[in-house]
Amino acid sequence: MKKSNFVAMILGTIGGILFALGMCMALIPEWNAFNQGVVMGVIGAVVLLIMVLVWRKMENKSPVRLSAKTIGTVLLGIIGALVLGIGMCLTMVWSNMIVGILVGIVGIVLLLCLIPLAKGLK
Repeated sequence: MKKSNFVAMILGTIGGILFALGMCMALIPEWNAFNQGVVMGVIGAVVLLIMVLVWRKMENKSPVRLSAKTIGTVLLGIIGALVLGIGMCLTMVWSNMIVGILVGIVGIVLLLCLIPLAKGLK
């Protein structure tokens, strides 16, 4: 394993755990830790951003350039993940099975659209 991949794995794990724990703290009302959860989630997101920057530097890659395609790809990923999550909530939390499955399928299709958008068709 290359050193850059190992560092990315460690930072990604730490950032992911901090982010997930922060979101749980913020979104589970029984924990009564909304403000602390937001802070923990932001710290996790910052660690993940640092991981990307460190990995790209160690791999001698150029910095990420913001373009319309990059912004559109990120927005499509965010929207697809949110739609899939709403479908899961409809199915599991609000017991609206048919609508939840349909909304979830729409979210999956949106996420599948990321593959040709990011990689292109050959």
